[in-house]
Amino acid sequence: MSAATPPDGTGTAPDGTGGPVGRDAYRAAMGRFATGVTIVTARGRHPHAMTANSLASVSLDPPTLLVCVEQDARVHDAVVDDGRFGVSVLGADQARISDWLASRGRPLVGQLDQVPTVTGAVLGLPLVAGALAQLECEVSAVHPAGDHSIVVGTVRGLTLPEHQDDPLVWFASAYRRLAGGAG
Repeated sequence: MSAATPPDGTGTAPDGTGGPVGRDAYRAAMGRFATGVTIVTARGRHPHAMTANSLASVSLDPPTLLVCVEQDARVHDAVVDDGRFGVSVLGADQARISDWLASRGRPLVGQLDQVPTVTGAVLGLPLVAGALAQLECEVSAVHPAGDHSIVVGTVRGLTLPEHQDDPLVWFASAYRRLAGGAG
């Protein structure tokens, strides 16, 4: 069986059309993969930020991660042009921040004014205060991928709070809580 053949061997696309996978079906399938929620920040002429759940660890040596950024997103050019970005891993009580920074059409200037932030100690990037983890990265590669760019960053600084709250989790287009909590 080839990699392109579905497990049932029918040759039918997972969305049931028998043709190319549809956007809505693909979105629904990816929505069944639970993820954490992060805020990606960058400096430009002013701070930029966006909500992202497409984050992955790439390497421990050197510490490297990737994030996927829509090429049309305003933060995309700020990250690529500045060559640096921050990542804040959100806790369960930070859904309001996620919603605000995921909303299209929010003001470009001052978008972080209503978000509690701290300045990263290594690269001076804005990071979400109270996040479960804060990472400062230098861009090491940018790979175009459809309507997004895969931005690879070497982690130059990180902060972990002593307390460990529950993470903000995204599943099936909604925020969820982990069963049992972090306790």
